[in-house]
Amino acid sequence: MGFFLETLTGGLMAGMLYSLVALGFVLIFKASGVFNFAQGAMVLFAALAMARLAEWIPGWTGIANPVAANLLAFVGAGAVMFVVAWAVERLVLRHLVNQDGATLLMATLGITYFLEGLGQSLFGGDVYKIDIGMPKDPLFVLDSVFPGGVLINQEDVVAACIAAALVAALSLFFQKTATGRALRAVADDHQAAQSIGIPLNRIWVIVWCVAGVVALVAGMIWGSKLGVQFSLSTVALRALPVVILGGLTSVPGAIIGGLIIGVGEKLSEVYLGPFVGGGIEIWFAYVLALVFLLFRPQGLFGEKIIDRV
Repeated sequence: MGFFLETLTGGLMAGMLYSLVALGFVLIFKASGVFNFAQGAMVLFAALAMARLAEWIPGWTGIANPVAANLLAFVGAGAVMFVVAWAVERLVLRHLVNQDGATLLMATLGITYFLEGLGQSLFGGDVYKIDIGMPKDPLFVLDSVFPGGVLINQEDVVAACIAAALVAALSLFFQKTATGRALRAVADDHQAAQSIGIPLNRIWVIVWCVAGVVALVAGMIWGSKLGVQFSLSTVALRALPVVILGGLTSVPGAIIGGLIIGVGEKLSEVYLGPFVGGGIEIWFAYVLALVFLLFRPQGLFGEKIIDRV
């Protein structure tokens, strides 16, 4: 039982990190109706910005305290992502208002390659480290209940708490604020939202800024765990099944989908892997996503699309 709880806990922790990346997809889709393939590049670009600023700030300012340097690096990287969001709206999205979804999709593909190239040009192509002080040592709990206790990775617990707090804040933002309601209105119908005075360009800047902050937090956490390298952009591919499972328009769906995928990957690898030679964790999420596309393409919490003719 103790081993099962360890596997379950590890899956839940991984699932929260998947949810964090998937949130970026959901935010952009809710505001513009386009699937943002640039989310992975945004995670990479944000992580590169924070890692390099954390290296440069002590030399620029003389600050020796690593906590203060990391805090300034986070603020600086956030400012960089705000500039990226403004540039995307000003140079790309503003000229594509009311265009087909395929056109916007191709635009995000172009943004992906541009951000990857710009990140390498500005920050270099080496592997960088982000150290935000998260505990690395494992922790044994429930020693009195299970022999040997249950092993928990403290870094995963802290990362999951950060992700959960951000998800809760975004949920409140969408449900309780005027800007959040405007974002939902824009997602439903661009032209109708404009007709009632909602400034589409400003809304798109806001949502790309929010998605940039989400990408920064995700990049910070994944960079702390794996190091900041260009393969980090592929983390977004691990979040695609989460979005399909939870629904493209649902913030809670991104959370539930991430938890299901995370737990499913770990349990299937541990309990089914020995019977099929292992490797289930690599493809489990994509097979589950394929099943949902066949039988419930809108996902668990997504809105069913009905076209009337």
